[in-house]
Amino acid sequence: MSRNFKWLWVYEIGIAADNSRTLNVDSTAMTLPMSDPTAWATAMNNLGMAPLGIAGQPILPDFDPALGMMTGIPPITPMMPGLGIVPPPIPPDMPVVKEIIHCKSCTLFPPNPNLPPPATRERPPGCKTVFVGGLPENGTEQIIVEVFEQCGEIIAIRKSKKNFCHIRFAEEYMVDKALYLSGYRIRLGSSTDKKDTGRLHVDFAQARDDLYEWECKQRMLAREERHRRRMEEERLRPPSPPPVVHYSDHECSIVAEKLKDDSKFSEAVQTLLTWIERGEVNRRSANNFYSMIQSANSHVRRLVNEKAAHEKDMEEAKEKFKQALSGILIQFEQIVAVYHSASKQKAWDHFTKAQRKNISVWCKQAEEIRNIHNDELMGIRREEEMEMSDDEIEETTETKETEESALVSQAEALKEENDSLRWQLDAYRNEVELLKQEQGKAHREDDPNKEQQLKLLQQALQGMQQHLLKVQEEYKRKEAELEKIKDDKLQVEKMLENLKEKESCASRLCASSQDSDYPLEKTLNSCPIKSEREALLVGIISTFLHVHPFGASIEYICSYLHRLDNKGETPHM
Repeated sequence: MSRNFKWLWVYEIGIAADNSRTLNVDSTAMTLPMSDPTAWATAMNNLGMAPLGIAGQPILPDFDPALGMMTGIPPITPMMPGLGIVPPPIPPDMPVVKEIIHCKSCTLFPPNPNLPPPATRERPPGCKTVFVGGLPENGTEQIIVEVFEQCGEIIAIRKSKKNFCHIRFAEEYMVDKALYLSGYRIRLGSSTDKKDTGRLHVDFAQARDDLYEWECKQRMLAREERHRRRMEEERLRPPSPPPVVHYSDHECSIVAEKLKDDSKFSEAVQTLLTWIERGEVNRRSANNFYSMIQSANSHVRRLVNEKAAHEKDMEEAKEKFKQALSGILIQFEQIVAVYHSASKQKAWDHFTKAQRKNISVWCKQAEEIRNIHNDELMGIRREEEMEMSDDEIEETTETKETEESALVSQAEALKEENDSLRWQLDAYRNEVELLKQEQGKAHREDDPNKEQQLKLLQQALQGMQQHLLKVQEEYKRKEAELEKIKDDKLQVEKMLENLKEKESCASRLCASSQDSDYPLEKTLNSCPIKSEREALLVGIISTFLHVHPFGASIEYICSYLHRLDNKGETPHM
């Protein structure tokens, strides 16, 4: 290819007689210098390539004119069928070049590339309709279809007499193809008359049909999203428990067998609970339910043993952890001892400055870790001591509670016996009234048997009176026993309080005699207080020891009393 021959591709799009679209491409030689970067950029853009040189460098003013293009390759235009109207993303510094478009009845000339892009309004939601202005006065609907059907299927065209129209496409992406034609100059045929020319202005249009379809689509998407969320919730929802079967003898035997099996015990107990709550227990099925409840009760010992085994395992694990932690602390102590021995002057002077710095940092880190582990071990021991003290307190409280519960149970038993005796008395009274009524009827009906019935009634009344006297005596005796039990309870409580006070006094005496020279036995065997002065002296000493809970020596106490004596507040020693 000669350096002086240059090529420019021109695209022709024609429509055949059978309304089938065909693409006619002419390669026409133009007298445009090959060194023009705009022509080279146009050719590279049509091939979908960036306008770069062979070596990958951008096109410069001193571009080699000897480079040429391969012949026989048809140019690519966005208006070709099957290709999108919008070209692939182009770098912002690369110029976008539009080409001449030839139609059957008109020709479209691209706008000046140096002009700014045409302004458009905000795109309405679901926009499928475009506004086309600047049409030629002699333009017909057929010409509009011929130009814009390359963008996609046209649903409707509303043409006005004022050189504009509205075009509604089948899909939204076709609107973007139509906007590509905004700014093109249109010429009908080869005429240069003003009525046969115009400048197209394509913009978004707002249509009620587009908005309605968009809203329907949004509602459909919302329904799909709700359905998807519902399906997701149902998938993540835990499965519902299986329905419990109704009670029958066959199901009862199955549940009874499951209750004996440890692995199926929980399921069988749930079924038993549901049956009882439903009210399936009656006189006929009471024995079956009692046997099942008895089987459930047999698992109590197993559960208690399992709990004890788990507690034992936990205690063993705690003990192992404590032993391992104590072993780790011993090793930390050894490491810290090594650091401390290395820090002494005997070995410290032989290390370099960097080595000394590393040793000091390591020693500090080891001490911090050792202190943390030591605190953890001490915390475990404190918890064990607290648990032991809590157990002792619980044992004392449990003994008190058992004594109180025994007294309360005895009182309740006496009350129940009293109530039962009262009910028996009421029953006897009712029987007496019935006998009196029967006696009156018998007196009216049968006079010969009157004396015998009277004797029987008298005997019954005597027996009832004797029984009533016995019941009253027993009632009084029970009340006396109840009062006696209450008095015993009060005495026990007083004794417990006295024991608590004695224990507190003993603890104070032990604390005060820790550092003393004389043992506790001498203080206990000492003579009782014989005068008011000695009582005052004992009171002052006890107050002094109360202020010093950890005890004080005899010399310290004597010096304190001498100071008070000098002030005239206490009698002489």
